[in-house]
Formats: sequence, structure tokens, C-alpha cells
Amino acid sequence: MKAARLHARGADFVIEDLPTPVPGPGEVLIRVAGAGACHSDLHIKAGEIPGLPLPQTLGHENAGWIENFGPGAEGRGFEVGDAVAVFGAWGCGHCRYCLGGQEQLCNAFLWSGMGPAGGYAEYLLVPSIRHLLPIGDLDPVLAAPLTDAGLTPYSAVKKTLPFLVPGASAVLIGAGGLGQYGIQFLKLLSPAKVIVVETDAAKRELALSLGADVVVDPRADGAEGVITEHTGDARAAAVLDFVGVDATMALGAGVLGSQGIFVLVGLAGGSLPFSFQGVPSEATWTTSNWGSQNELAEVLALARRGDLVTNVEKYPLSAINDVFDRLHRGLVTGRAIMVP
Repeated sequence: MKAARLHARGADFVIEDLPTPVPGPGEVLIRVAGAGACHSDLHIKAGEIPGLPLPQTLGHENAGWIENFGPGAEGRGFEVGDAVAVFGAWGCGHCRYCLGGQEQLCNAFLWSGMGPAGGYAEYLLVPSIRHLLPIGDLDPVLAAPLTDAGLTPYSAVKKTLPFLVPGASAVLIGAGGLGQYGIQFLKLLSPAKVIVVETDAAKRELALSLGADVVVDPRADGAEGVITEHTGDARAAAVLDFVGVDATMALGAGVLGSQGIFVLVGLAGGSLPFSFQGVPSEATWTTSNWGSQNELAEVLALARRGDLVTNVEKYPLSAINDVFDRLHRGLVTGRAIMVP
């Protein structure tokens, strides 16, 4: 099979011919329909996320069709040819996080494409049928980004819902591949006014089309004041930062209200000084790490109902280096999908 392999940090992917995996006991082989090109993989490629052994086949946003079952995996609710989404957080299966349905928090950290081989290939070996979700008549190419670009903001938005009472405002920073779903979830699940902060003009326009009430360019003079004009004296009840650099975190903290919540999603490595008088009183500060399989099922249900707009660009696997160059330069408006 063809696979895009990363051999060294900072290097290009190399398209290689590898043996097609043969599923062992309990495993399932998936023929990949689409694999989302994620900023997390861009950070890995650049060497900004250490510890991943190389060479590696990345790709953790995957959907496709069941090609074959290993011994003991067949006859458990799926058949060969079924279209499925792959939940990519493969935990140990027996710790308190896994048993509680939060495999993405498992310390084993066996995520698809981050240790085990991922979906930038024609076939993907999944270690257990429990990681598969049926997608019905959804296009698997469009379902692939829902497994992270959809799931991660959904889980982040759910953390803010107790804070978003009628009349409240939510500030979302970064209207890229994840932020675009975040806007939609805020509008679908909450009564909040949604204020989107984004540097790219095209993405600001897209944010408005997805339901944002206000868009703000953070580079404009007085951007923080513009935001607080729209939040009112109470300021934002929730801030979701999908970028995560020092500047966006400082901006978010500056517009957050007392007893609000700040959810950091972006992996850009920023930080924020924490002191009693340096942050809003009694505010909650948290990260949001992917999401649970139950939450992915909820995202897929919204997609099947036609409630989600997915903006994708489809590329052959051979174009992966061009795709990651475009991703690095901020030229991907929605989500780039590798189609083997």
C-alpha cells in the first residue's frame, strides 16, 4: 500500500510502498476514504511536539470502509464494506479514564498516527472494533474531519455550556478548521452571542456565514475594546482559544468576565501568567483535549441531521507536502483531506 511517512522532524513526508497490514486477533483493517490534515501533525512535523518515534505514518482524523476483520472481531455489529469513522484515541481499555469513557485522557497515549500508524495511507489498522462508529449515509471523506476537527471543539464548547446563560457572550479566537465547527456548536447548543476573533478576512466572512454575531480583527487598534463593547459590562462568560499563543491568551484573559471560563484548545505553546489580581475573579481555566467517543457519536448525529457545514479541500496523498506547506502558511480555509 502507499503511505506518507515522516522520517525526520522538519523534513518532508516520503511516499513509500509498505505491506498492507494483516489484522490480528481483535483488530480491524480499514480502507481509508479520507484523512484530515491537522495542525497537530504540522506541530509534530516541525518538531514542536517531542517524543514521537520516527519514522511514522501520521494521520489521526480518519474514516473509510471496513476491509477485513482479524480473528474475534467479526460479527460484532459491523460487516465488511461498512462505512465507519475511527475514534483515534486508543487507550489501554482498563484504566479509570478508559473505563469512564475518556480514552483520550489515558496515560498509555496510543493515538492513531502518534505511535501506532495513522491514516495517511491507503489502509489503517485499528486495534479494536470498539474504536469504530457507524456513519450511515454520511460521505466518509466528509466524516473524517469530524473525528477531531469536529470532536475537539464540540467537547470544548460543552465545557462552556453551564456558563452560557441567556444574555451571555462567548468569544472564540481562531476561525480555522476547528474554530469553524466551534462557531456552529456555540450557535446550536447555546443562547450566547458569539464573537469571533480572526486575523484572516476570508475566515471572518466565513465565520459570519456560519452564524457568528460579531467578527473582530485582533490586529485592529482597540480590538479588546471592540470586543468588550459587544460583551457589555459583564464581559465574556466564556473564551475559547483555538490558537494558543501568548497574544491570543492575553486577549482572551482581558475580555473574560468574573466567574467565566477560559478553554485553551490551541497547541501553539503560549502561556499566561496566573496571579490573584492578574486574572478575572473566580474564573475557571482549563484545556480541552480532543473528546470522548460518546461525544463523537453526538457530533456524527448532528452531521447526519444536516446541522453542520463542513468546508473541505480534497487532495491526493501524493500532494501531502504541498498541503502541509499551505497549512503552515495559513492558506487552508477549512480542512484539507488526504484522499488515498
